[in-house]
Amino acid sequence: MNRIRKIFKSRSKAHTNEKLFSAIKKMTGLKAHDISLYETAFTHKSMGLKTDKGFAQSYERLEFLGDAILGAVIAEYIYNEVPSGDEGYLTKMRSKIVSREHLNELGRDFNLIDHAQTQVPTRNFGANIHGNLFEALVGAVYLDRGYVVCKEFIFKKVIEPYVDIEKLDGKVISYKSLFIEWCQKHKKKFDYDTYEDTGASDVRHFSVKLSIDNRVIAKARATSKKKAEEKASKRAFFALQDKF
Repeated sequence: MNRIRKIFKSRSKAHTNEKLFSAIKKMTGLKAHDISLYETAFTHKSMGLKTDKGFAQSYERLEFLGDAILGAVIAEYIYNEVPSGDEGYLTKMRSKIVSREHLNELGRDFNLIDHAQTQVPTRNFGANIHGNLFEALVGAVYLDRGYVVCKEFIFKKVIEPYVDIEKLDGKVISYKSLFIEWCQKHKKKFDYDTYEDTGASDVRHFSVKLSIDNRVIAKARATSKKKAEEKASKRAFFALQDKF
């Protein structure tokens, strides 16, 4: 009986690997050499898996690696593409390309969440799961095929279809940073009055009142303090756009 179970489990595993192998080829245009790397890239820590050496096995380490590789490739691209850009400009442009918002967009376009192995319902994940999985995928490609092939993958699947230097040049990464910088430059007193405002909702919410020189100019509500303050800053930016 145990032998039959092992055989069935082995065949089930092979079928899963075959499906993932096809998915990786479709997403990246590459044939996976070590499919186990991609399995790890889509494994959430809730699965409770461990390596042969007893270490926790999830996409988080590959996410860390992929973030570094992606940043290096993008940095080289901007360096060559904008020879007139100083360090500050290059850093800002790289931040726009590898912003969490942009990475989440990439992850969604690749439908990476469809391949996630997790004990947590995917509907319970925040938006960042998409970007996290994309970075893990980059890390897996790097370890599986090396830097040169990974760089080609990033150029073909990220830079060519998504990166437009001219459009990104005018894109705002953080309205809060922009707002604070403007207030400091013009010696304006500002205040983010943020408080918990869950109300009847089952989900925790926060509200914020943003004021300049003791006058409220924008309000916002979101599921985190950071999101609420960013939303209020964006509304303040457009309310005072002629001044900015």
